[in-house]
Amino acid sequence: MSRPPADVVARAESFVREEAGFAQVTTLDADGYPVSRSMTAFLAHGFAVELVQRRVHRRLEQLAFNPRLLVTWVGAPAPGVTNERPHVFDLGRLPARAVMVRGSAEVMDDDWTWQVYSRHRTEHLARGQDRAPSRNRDQVAADLVGVRVHPFRIRLEGFAVGAQSFDWRIGRPLDRRPPGQDRPPIQGAP
Repeated sequence: MSRPPADVVARAESFVREEAGFAQVTTLDADGYPVSRSMTAFLAHGFAVELVQRRVHRRLEQLAFNPRLLVTWVGAPAPGVTNERPHVFDLGRLPARAVMVRGSAEVMDDDWTWQVYSRHRTEHLARGQDRAPSRNRDQVAADLVGVRVHPFRIRLEGFAVGAQSFDWRIGRPLDRRPPGQDRPPIQGAP
């Protein structure tokens, strides 16, 4: 595991905030299989992530059962990137930029959800992004729920030389193991 230099972190954070758009959020279903969907995710300080979604989404049930999740932003290769020495196969393409945050979810209360919603809504309106429904505080409390992702491990790809990646821990893993996951780890897995 290697922590990147500060300039690489700054490029990755800028990519997420200014270019990447939707993130892919992956939770685990009741059978332990990954389930991914695209959604808006906001990168906060220290690679924490803020999510605000409608209360009807199944991922909220999945996070209540197992709060571990992965938030991923993927985008076009960085300008000037090369891939002179592919590790396994030469696809004839450049490596994409990717920011991956593994962490655990904490459900926000109504006040915290309102603060996060209204802050991001104001930022979007200032940029002219006004097609999403406007909600008042009572509507947010009734319709939306916020989730804070506390980062455990971060992976950055495509922000340095060639296909160089960085993968490091910044938080603590959850102490509890989800039901059915008491099997020994796969040989060679990190």
